[in-house]
Amino acid sequence: MAGNVSPEVHVTVENIFDDFKGRRAGIIKALTEDVENLYQKCDPEKDGLCLYGFPNGTWEVMPPAEMLPSELPEPVLGINFGRDGTNMQDDNWLSVVAAFSDSWILSVAFHLAAVRFGKIERNRLFQMINHLPTISEVVSAAIKKTTNVAAAARDNISKNKYSVRMESLQSIPEHKEVKMSASKEEVKSREEEEGDDQKESLCGACGYNYNEDGFWICCDICNKWFHGTCVNITPSEAERIKQYKCPTCSNKRTKMYFDKR
Repeated sequence: MAGNVSPEVHVTVENIFDDFKGRRAGIIKALTEDVENLYQKCDPEKDGLCLYGFPNGTWEVMPPAEMLPSELPEPVLGINFGRDGTNMQDDNWLSVVAAFSDSWILSVAFHLAAVRFGKIERNRLFQMINHLPTISEVVSAAIKKTTNVAAAARDNISKNKYSVRMESLQSIPEHKEVKMSASKEEVKSREEEEGDDQKESLCGACGYNYNEDGFWICCDICNKWFHGTCVNITPSEAERIKQYKCPTCSNKRTKMYFDKR
């Protein structure tokens, strides 16, 4: 059964507000701290399930009351069906359940107040409730925080990965910069003269030398290094690329494909 407040028991606005806060706390705990446990309980293979919050701050996932109408309004039925992994992402599912839970705990509070209080008491109860953030607001903030932490972790991995390349490039002897006006033939000639080590420190696109403050990426086909800005690749995009092919190697592959046709 969803509640433990009997219509025959004399209650005050404060009693109902405490009931509301307890149910709210239980559901917030389920949707933020106990998410993995909640996922396990919401098996999409089972019949329709509801998320209940109780006045003592606990929560449970279970079927609705067998006898209807129940003592109190029931939560939305079938929250487990959204856990099949195809209908929506986990964060979206949590947000939807949070919104339905807000509606449910409000309906419980005003169901209890409707038969006991007049307009003034109901208004006071609503004002007390409205001073608290909704479940949706709390869950959205938690999801945003988790997303930001994950993004920061990915950025740190990216920085650590490419800092190793930066340190190795710093050990390469410096050489003369190639002017922007230099032709491709001149750049090629200078690279040959300056040796293999210095070739590795030249961008394969613009011919300029290594800049320790910049981001570089290596082609997995020809093993040439390029400034990220020269090939329009950012560090975050590089993280998602399993095998990077520079524009030259990509064009060669395309040409070979059409030549065969």
